[in-house]
Amino acid sequence: MAMSTAKVVQRAVMALVITAALALMLVYGASPTAVLWLKSLHIMAVLAWMAGMFYLPRLFVYHTTVPVGSQASETFKMMERKLLRYIMNPAMIVTWAVGLWLAWDIYRFEGGWLWAKIVAVVLLSTAHGYFAMGVRHFAEDRNTRSEKHWRIVNEVPTVLMIAIVIFVVVKGF
Repeated sequence: MAMSTAKVVQRAVMALVITAALALMLVYGASPTAVLWLKSLHIMAVLAWMAGMFYLPRLFVYHTTVPVGSQASETFKMMERKLLRYIMNPAMIVTWAVGLWLAWDIYRFEGGWLWAKIVAVVLLSTAHGYFAMGVRHFAEDRNTRSEKHWRIVNEVPTVLMIAIVIFVVVKGF
């Protein structure tokens, strides 16, 4: 499926905005006020990413219950694609970019809790990739996973989120 010129321009503009934001972080990130803004941005990006991580597998659960090629199936395909492309992917990118910068600038990548959090976020990113594969499979009418499978997989982001929050708040090691 070829992208329209408008979509190419939209993606290019988004890439430039993200690049400019990252450059500004590097230049102005040292001030205490900037760090607070970056922490706020990080939290907002995490919230958006997690909302998508909770919702997308739920859409898959419902998608498995409708006939392939039906109007409902086509609607789910559109919802899944837009959720992934316009909310989850950008939110994950911002989460990673700002999070790594904060880990470097504030914590210098020191502390067992930080490395445990990074491992959990890598696992969450792996789940994100698995969900992206699910979007592709549903879009191509090739999903072979059951409703039960997607119900179980739906719990993975929740378990990882709980671990990440505990690592960040308790910092017990």
